[in-house]
Amino acid sequence: MYGAVFNTVFRPMDAEKAHGVGASVIRSLGKIAPLQRLAYRYCKPDSSLAVTAMGLEFPSPFGLAAGFDKNAEMIDGLTALGFGHVEVGTVTPLAQPGNPKPRMYRLPKDRGLINRMGFNNGGADPAAQRIATRRTRDAIVGVNIGKNKDTPAERAVDDYVKAARSVLNYADYLVINVSSPNTPGLRGLQELNSLEPILRETKSVTGNTPLLVKIAPDLDEDAIRHICALAAEVGLAGVVATNTTIARSPLSTSKRVVEAYGAGGLSGKPVGPRALEVLRIVRDALPEQMCVISVGGVSDAHDVRDRLNAGATLVQGYTAFLYEGPLWVAGINQGLVAPDYDGTTKLDAKRAKAAAKA
Repeated sequence: MYGAVFNTVFRPMDAEKAHGVGASVIRSLGKIAPLQRLAYRYCKPDSSLAVTAMGLEFPSPFGLAAGFDKNAEMIDGLTALGFGHVEVGTVTPLAQPGNPKPRMYRLPKDRGLINRMGFNNGGADPAAQRIATRRTRDAIVGVNIGKNKDTPAERAVDDYVKAARSVLNYADYLVINVSSPNTPGLRGLQELNSLEPILRETKSVTGNTPLLVKIAPDLDEDAIRHICALAAEVGLAGVVATNTTIARSPLSTSKRVVEAYGAGGLSGKPVGPRALEVLRIVRDALPEQMCVISVGGVSDAHDVRDRLNAGATLVQGYTAFLYEGPLWVAGINQGLVAPDYDGTTKLDAKRAKAAAKA
C-alpha cells in the first residue's frame, strides 16, 4: 500500500521536500497523545528484543541512524513507530544552513539515496532542549555531533567539545561524526594525528555518557584497525560503522543520471556489502565489550539478523525508511521475533517463491 503512496505522492516531489512532508507527519504523530499511544501499542518492540549495550537498555537492537531527525524534532513520533533508539543530528555548536539546494537525490532502482546536505541543523543548544522536553522515554536517544563548516580543521576539537557539552545532560550516548563526505575537510579528521585529540578532548568532558566515533566505509582495512585501536585506547564505548560512501558502483541507475546528481554520500542498499565487510573488520579489531553499531544498506529483518550474526551490538537504518514507509520498523521488529525465524524473513520467502515461479 505504501508503495502506491510513494510512487504517486512522494516520488514526483523533490527528495528533500518529500522528506519534509514525511517529517511533519511524524512530528504530528508525536504531539497527539492518543495517536502516539495507539501507534506505539501496535509498533512497540517485543520485550524479547531488549538489548543491554553501553550500560543502557535498548527496547530493540534496531534503531534510526543519524541524518533523518537532524534537529531532534521527531523523537516522540519515531519512538511510536517502534525504533529502539533514535540517533539525532548531526548537530553542530552553531546553527548552519548546509549546502545549496538541491542536495538530495533518490535512486529508486537501487533503493539508494545521494545527499550532500552539509550538516544543516539549528544548533546543539536548541536540539538539547527538544530532547529534554520529549514526551516519552521509551526509546534510547543518541546525539551525533559534528563541527561547523566554517571552523578550520585545526580548531575542530573545540567544536566537538562545545557540541558535546551542549547535549551532554540530555543524550543517552554521543557519536563523533568525522566521516561525512559533505563537509570540506571533515574526512581528513579520520587521520590519527587529527582524530586523537578530538577523541581524547571530547571524552574528557563526556564523563560516564557513552561516546562512540562514526567512520567511513571508504577507509582501507589498516586505517579502520588503527582507528579502532585508538578508540579502545581512549576509552570510547564503541564505533559506528559506517557513514555514506563516495563510491558509485555497482548501480542500476544510469551513469549519466548519477553523474548529473553530482557529489555527495551514497546510502541505502548499494552500501550494504561494504558496510558488512567493515563491520566484520571493526568487530575483530575491537575488544569484545565495546559496542559496534552497524549501519548502511539495511532493508529488512534478514539484514538486521545478518549484522547481528556478524558481530554488531546494535543496527541502524535510514534510507529504506524513505522507501518502505512508516510501518517499516514495526515489520523488522516483528520479523526478528517470528517463531519460525531461521535467518530469512517472510519477505525473503516471498521473493524466493516468486523467483521459483519465474
